[in-house]
Amino acid sequence: MSSPHILLTGDRLALGVPREDTLTEFHKWENDPATVLGRGDRFPCRAEDRTDDWERRRGARRHAPFEIVRLKDKLPVGLTVLRLDPDAQTAEFTIVLAPAQRGKRYAEEATRLTLDWAFHLGALRTAWLKVLEPNRAAIAAFASAGFRPAGRLRKSGFWLGQRVDTLLMDALPEDFPGPSAMCTALGS
Repeated sequence: MSSPHILLTGDRLALGVPREDTLTEFHKWENDPATVLGRGDRFPCRAEDRTDDWERRRGARRHAPFEIVRLKDKLPVGLTVLRLDPDAQTAEFTIVLAPAQRGKRYAEEATRLTLDWAFHLGALRTAWLKVLEPNRAAIAAFASAGFRPAGRLRKSGFWLGQRVDTLLMDALPEDFPGPSAMCTALGS
């Protein structure tokens, strides 16, 4: 595996440029049953479809992926993505963590680092996400990173055989809990 290209460093994690040689790992993580459940998907994605999607989005200006790298050993532990709407200066946020890396509060730090980039370098007005209501761990991590409740889509999701609400959360620059790793890195 190639060395990560680190962009922004936090306490235990960093954001980096996603490496093509980690695509197979990303695909495994996305197809883990707990990930499928948490994302509101219902079926796995074929490797060929993931590769095609990756290639199609690689140069897209509306797709900003970040590899989540654990600092102590430089291993990839997840992926965040900002799906940008440049005209509105907004983005949808998504995250996937490696199954073995869940429960370590990595989601909170990776989300905060991604929002730090989005607001302090990306100049976004807001970031938003969708999360299924039973996914309490994700909701807590997103709230700790600066996201706030913004609405609900009733019975629009699926969780272990039941229809559930999809919660909408958003974050504004003034919601960012700080301190900013980006501002520190750039000396301001």
